[in-house]
Amino acid sequence: MNILITGGTGLIGKHLTQLLLSKGHKVSLLSREKVNVPDVKVYLWDTEKGLIDDDALKNTDYIIHLAGAGIADKRWTDKRKQEIIDSRVKPIQLLNKHLKEQKIKLKAFISASATGYYGGDTGEARLDENSPAGNDFLATCTKIWEEEAEKFTQAERVVSLRTGIVLSEKGGALAQLIKPVKMGIGSPLGTGKQWMSWIHIDDMCQLYLQAVEDEKMQGAYNAVAPDPVRNEEITRVAAGVLKKPLWAPNVPAFVLKLLFGEMSVVVLGGSYIKNKRVSEELSFSYQFTSIKEALEDLLK
Repeated sequence: MNILITGGTGLIGKHLTQLLLSKGHKVSLLSREKVNVPDVKVYLWDTEKGLIDDDALKNTDYIIHLAGAGIADKRWTDKRKQEIIDSRVKPIQLLNKHLKEQKIKLKAFISASATGYYGGDTGEARLDENSPAGNDFLATCTKIWEEEAEKFTQAERVVSLRTGIVLSEKGGALAQLIKPVKMGIGSPLGTGKQWMSWIHIDDMCQLYLQAVEDEKMQGAYNAVAPDPVRNEEITRVAAGVLKKPLWAPNVPAFVLKLLFGEMSVVVLGGSYIKNKRVSEELSFSYQFTSIKEALEDLLK
C-alpha cells in the first residue's frame, strides 16, 4: 500500500516508517523541511500557509497523521495552548481540502490521539472507550482533534488511536524518567500514586500497522498496554533494571507546579486506561504486557 505519514520524523514516526517498509508498504512523508530518509519520498507542506505538494497525495491509499506540537515542550500559555490545538487540527483540514480538490478517496485516515481525552488526572477511575471526555485542557484539545478527524470525508474509514505513554529507549517520557535514575537520584513524582497507562513503542507501531491492514477498525481505540502502573512502580522497576538506587524522598508536587505551572498535570496527574476495544474486538497480540518486560527490553 501507499502510505503517507505526517509527523514522520518524530519518535513514533521514525519507528513506524521502518516497520511499514519492512512489511513491503511504500511510505512517503510530509515535512516542513527537506529531510533525507532512505527508501522514503519526502514532500513539503506548510499548514500555516495552507500549502502542500500536490504530488504527495497522488496514488495515496492511507494517511497516518502523527503531526502535532509537543504537549510538554513549552509552558502552557494561552498562545501555546492554541498552537498545540492548531498543530493537530489544521493539518487534518488541509489534507481533507486538497484530497477533495483532487477527487482522491483514501482507504483510511488514521490519526494519533491521546488518553488525555479523558482528562489529565482522573484518579482511581477505570476508563475505557465508552467513558466520557474530561473537561481540562488536555481533554478539550484531544476532543477537538478527534472531532476534526471524524469529519474527514475523503476516507472510507477513520481510526483514532488514543495513545498512552509511549516507552522508547530513543526519547519521549522514558528518557526523561531515567535521567535522574541513571544518576542515582531517581524518585517518584508527587505522591507517586498516579497511574501511568503506557505502551511499548513496538506495540504502538504494530497497532498502527493493524489499523492500516484491518478493514474492520473504525473509530477510537485506547492504545495502551493491558496493565497500567503507578509512577512509583515504574520508577522502582527502572531503577532495578538499571541497577541503580532510588533517592528516598519523592519530588514534591509544589516544586513541579512552580516549575511547570498548569502543565505539571502531565507528570503529577494520571489515568487508569483500559484497552477494552483492542482486547475485545481485535486479534492483537502485545509483545510487552508487563512494565518489567518492557523496561528490560528497552534499557538493557
